[in-house]
Amino acid sequence: MEAALRSNGGYPAQPVRIVEPFGRGGGPDVMAKPVADKLSALWGQVVTVENCPGEGSTAAPKLVAASPPDGYTLLINTCAHAYSAAVNRNLPYDPLEDFAAVAALTSQAYVLIAPGFRTLDELITQARARPGELTFASTGVGTGTHLASESLNVLIGTSTTHVPPDPGDDIAATIAKVAHGATDYAVSPIPIAAPHIRRGELAALGVTASRRSPLLPDVPTIAEAGFPSVHMDLWFGVFAPGRTPDETQARLAAMLSTAVSSADLRSRLVLQGLYPTGICGAAFRNFVRSQYEDYRRIIHETNFRAE
Repeated sequence: MEAALRSNGGYPAQPVRIVEPFGRGGGPDVMAKPVADKLSALWGQVVTVENCPGEGSTAAPKLVAASPPDGYTLLINTCAHAYSAAVNRNLPYDPLEDFAAVAALTSQAYVLIAPGFRTLDELITQARARPGELTFASTGVGTGTHLASESLNVLIGTSTTHVPPDPGDDIAATIAKVAHGATDYAVSPIPIAAPHIRRGELAALGVTASRRSPLLPDVPTIAEAGFPSVHMDLWFGVFAPGRTPDETQARLAAMLSTAVSSADLRSRLVLQGLYPTGICGAAFRNFVRSQYEDYRRIIHETNFRAE
């Protein structure tokens, strides 16, 4: 199977670069490196990862959108690719129209964490009794953690107040401050919050996916707690410039599916709470558009402002 996926003089006939938008050590960077290594082995071509942070995480998508549609410059992004279109109307590119959505790689749950509550019911009871008084942290206005918290307010019927991070704080610094009581709660990617949970600094009140995380097997899903409509994942996907030929997109999708489903890479991903998704082609394009519509609805139903 792997031999059949080698280039054999066709695509790819030269090195491929995968561009990521959040910088070294961020989720897409961590995700892209093992995938790039696996693709290199499958293709017999060099596949590199290029860190391109900046401009509110829009520098990388802008670069890829303007690249030749030949499959040699790719973007790896999170669900930010879907919600950026709903949040920011002044992007220098159209996330839906200027990209070919090739394949979703993995998904990962968020965890709802709090320093002063023991259960989700406690938090909800207090939030409903004191509308607008409880506060939640995020990694910034219009980020995934912000929108996930706003989505929870809509889905569980609460009203709480957003506290953006301090200038210069990354997500690890923000969650560390939550652990010391800076806000009442936050929604976080599980690997960032897990050390604080293990030390007893934060209580894990629920995970946002449809199934429990192997990183927190004793923590129920929020759906299990009585809110079946809560299902929010942090997902990672690969995009090519728009107008990339269908044949190239199909080959990319097949390669990516083979890479993330391989036993060695899959085991590494699952240990990090990442689940291969197997969504590609038209199904992934439809998924990205439906995510955009979901985020647009959340923005409309809350007091969200792209400050």
